[in-house]
Amino acid sequence: MRAERRRGALAASVAGRLMRLPPAVTRDVRVTRGIRVPMRDGVVLLADHYAPAGGGRPPTLLVRNPYGWDLPIGLLYGRLYAERGYQVLVQRCRGTFGSGGTFEPWVQEAADGRDTASWMSGQDWYPGEFATIGASYLGYVQWALLDDPPPGLRGMVVQMGPHEYARVTWPGGAFALDTMAGWASMLSHPKRGPVRDTLRQLHEKRRLRRIAYRELPLGPAVARALGRDHPHLDAWLAHEAGDDPYWSASDHSAGLAGHPGVPVLLQGNWYDAFLPQTLQQYALLRAGGAAPRLTVGPWTHTAIGRWWPAFMTDSLDWLAGVFSEPEPEPVTGHGVRPGREFVPERRAVPGSGRGAADGTAEPDPVRLFVLGAEEWRGFDAWPPRALSRRWYLHPGGRLDPSPPPPSVPDRYRYDPADPTPAVGGAWTGAGCGPRDNRALEARADVLTFTTDPLEADLDVVGEVSAELYVRSTLAHTDFFARLCDVHPDGRSVDITDGLIRVRPGSGAAGEVDTDGVLALVLELAPTACRFRAGHRIRLQVSSGAHPRFARNPGSGEPTASAVRLLAAEQEIHHDPRRPSAVRLGVLPSGG
Repeated sequence: MRAERRRGALAASVAGRLMRLPPAVTRDVRVTRGIRVPMRDGVVLLADHYAPAGGGRPPTLLVRNPYGWDLPIGLLYGRLYAERGYQVLVQRCRGTFGSGGTFEPWVQEAADGRDTASWMSGQDWYPGEFATIGASYLGYVQWALLDDPPPGLRGMVVQMGPHEYARVTWPGGAFALDTMAGWASMLSHPKRGPVRDTLRQLHEKRRLRRIAYRELPLGPAVARALGRDHPHLDAWLAHEAGDDPYWSASDHSAGLAGHPGVPVLLQGNWYDAFLPQTLQQYALLRAGGAAPRLTVGPWTHTAIGRWWPAFMTDSLDWLAGVFSEPEPEPVTGHGVRPGREFVPERRAVPGSGRGAADGTAEPDPVRLFVLGAEEWRGFDAWPPRALSRRWYLHPGGRLDPSPPPPSVPDRYRYDPADPTPAVGGAWTGAGCGPRDNRALEARADVLTFTTDPLEADLDVVGEVSAELYVRSTLAHTDFFARLCDVHPDGRSVDITDGLIRVRPGSGAAGEVDTDGVLALVLELAPTACRFRAGHRIRLQVSSGAHPRFARNPGSGEPTASAVRLLAAEQEIHHDPRRPSAVRLGVLPSGG
């Protein structure tokens, strides 16, 4: 036991130095492993308890996760927070890493979370209240708990956690192939240890790219690539429509709007696939009367070494505020009076526009890292007040504030047998994030429209959309739009993008005129970016980003079983009657 404590303290010390974390309160952490937590149906889930060795009843954090291993989950959420004054229960979700039952994504999380909270109330170390914390699926389980909040839930720190999975799985109507195939692979292969699991996942990623992302039909190709069936992935592929009742079990939107009494800290990243949901969560909570705090950084979902230090510092500040507020009344029937022997110190947080949260000033409720400016800025709310401005597509690849002149449409051919590749962007695969797009833009199936060099800095903060008038030779096709920051040296760096799948009767398209031209509105992910003087704004238009999105075969066949690939001839119109444009939210000068 002492050797384990020493090893754990050494690992935490190294992690703290590498990530420049706030200083630890103690290095002596007591870890109790394999705690058995009974559920209402008799299933037993396993958990590890991390606490400062000094005893007492410090503020409690609950982490529920399907990924299990002490590295990195136990280190990052258990030991590092325990060293800073918290006790943390890190539980393994049903059917994962020794916990009983069968793991079915999102099905049991609400009930299991409430049962775990009820069990905690009977433990002698429990102070009568707790907060939850975690990223990705560890954030999703928190939204499930909010549907019917248990007594004692004082706050939630949701880091890039979706609250429903229909739009995660089928964003814009196209299957999020690489993200969901990679997640299904993580969930389904045997667990042999963090190092061996990571190596196996890397090997399977390569096989997915070499086999599953090239061969058809897609469903069987994934099974061939990985050498086993994937029931979760098969089910996700089988339910394409966002309004399919299959997805209702994953949707916790109602809980967000219905429980304003639970404080929430939302943490997201501009290059995270779940960013639109993070911002929607903010809007739902505000509409329900809550006052969430929001932090958005510049990183990707998987760049944990980059976002963790900022998010942990941010969460420590916020949690200290939550647990330093007046204590609630005792929870009846639980046999434990709320109380605490230790309240963590509030710390300064990078990115606050009003200084440290140390009693001298309140942190900004919304803190955004502004791309291009490479700085944090504070705002009172999201989205901040901005001017909605259009830049119109013109012939010759120009993007201009003035409406377009009479012109013929631009054309390109999209061939799903040679799909337009994914380069950069907000997803979880290799090559995500900000990337130089010049090689992609040189392809014949990608159109670009670019402004003249800007005369002054332009701050784009808020919603982004592309209003496109399009025509295709196929009834089933995709359109993809991307906003880029073009540097003086020619680099074209992606800022945000979005895709929409067009199919008859889907409602994705707007009005169709007598010439068969469709009016589309592509909702790109919101952003905060400063386009500096001398830079140019560019809009890309294409029909895919594979394997981030499963290619549209053009035949109308289901994504899982499609075998026919049909090429589409695409038109983008830009004339006074059909003025295609990109709409940006621009902060007033000095705003």
